[in-house]
Amino acid sequence: MSAEFEEHYERLKARQRSERDGYPESLGLRVHRALSWLNRAEQCGDDVDARFIFLWISFNAAYAQMLSMDDRAPETAKATAFVEKLVKLDDRGSLHNLLWNEFPGSIRVLLGNHYIFQPFWDAHSSLTSADDWKQAFEVSNGFARKALGKGDTAALLSVVLSRLYTLRNQLVHGGATWNSSVNRDQLRDCTRLLGQLVPAIIEIMMDHPATLWGDACYPVV
Repeated sequence: MSAEFEEHYERLKARQRSERDGYPESLGLRVHRALSWLNRAEQCGDDVDARFIFLWISFNAAYAQMLSMDDRAPETAKATAFVEKLVKLDDRGSLHNLLWNEFPGSIRVLLGNHYIFQPFWDAHSSLTSADDWKQAFEVSNGFARKALGKGDTAALLSVVLSRLYTLRNQLVHGGATWNSSVNRDQLRDCTRLLGQLVPAIIEIMMDHPATLWGDACYPVV
């Protein structure tokens, strides 16, 4: 365990054990899987690369659901819809607190980092022009600034998740070196944020077992 990152698994697992008999099957499977990967993430110590990847799997386990081949929206779009639903159900204000009280500085730094903005890499690969990515960056950050000004948790979090998703792609698709010196600060900040966000999401789902969360992805058969 690392003192740098707050741990949540033991508390949430104890709650899940006491309540799981009252969960619908799909929610029970989602929470069980998400907690298993959260547990693994919290065993990574100071290995932020591994911790981030396991946290993202935990996030995926919480929201992913089976869809037909013709109905597979981009992952970021599904995540955004999921977050909007969570914000409406967030009776504790956990997500609002994370964005506005615990991580406002880190989020502003994250939003200003074009290395985790996918259109930057599209331009670098000559798929688009430099002017295109710069304009898209301004539009995205303008949207985020409006969300900040209005206290719009769902809108801001959707932008943050899109940046985290680019970082996820860099790691999972081999676009970064393990323990690289060039991405330590952004990876550490993003891992701290995701390490708080994922447990908050799991707890909101546990708070609302009667909500329709959809069938879990790849159910046990």
